Amino acid sequence: MKARSRKWSFFAWSAVLGATALIPGVAFAQSSEDAIPIIFTGVFLLCGLAFFLAIYIYIALALQTIANKTHTENAWLAWIPIANIILMVMIAKKPIWWILLFFIPVANIVFLVLVWMAIAEARGKPNWWGILMIIPFANLVVPGYLAWAD
Repeated sequence: MKARSRKWSFFAWSAVLGATALIPGVAFAQSSEDAIPIIFTGVFLLCGLAFFLAIYIYIALALQTIANKTHTENAWLAWIPIANIILMVMIAKKPIWWILLFFIPVANIVFLVLVWMAIAEARGKPNWWGILMIIPFANLVVPGYLAWAD
C-alpha cells in the first residue's frame, strides 16, 4: 500500500510541476509560436530549481550529520538558510561574531575556507579539506566526505 501511495505521490507531483510549467506558457503566449519558448523556459527553470533543491538538501543533511558527529547542539540549524552559517561557526568553535564576516564580499570566501578547515579538524581530518571548498564541484564532495567518512 505504501509503495502505491509513493508512486501515486511521484506522479501527482510530476503532474503538478508539469502543469506549473505549462500554464504560464499558455497564459502569456500571444500566438502558438510564442508558447513553445515560454514552455521550454518554464521547464528549464523547474529543472534548475529541482537541481538546486537537491544540492541544498544534500549540503544540509551533510552539515547536520557533521554537527551530530561533533556533538554540536542544535544540529537542525543546518536546514535554515542563514542559521546554517551559525551552525558552521559553532562546529568550528570560532567566535560567534565571525557570522558577520560571511556577509562581507571577498572576505566571506576567506572565512568560509577558514571555517571549513576548522570543521575538518573537528572531524579529525586534515585541514586542507577546507581549502577544497573554493574549488567548484569539489565543494560538493567535501561536506559529504566530512560527514560520512569514518
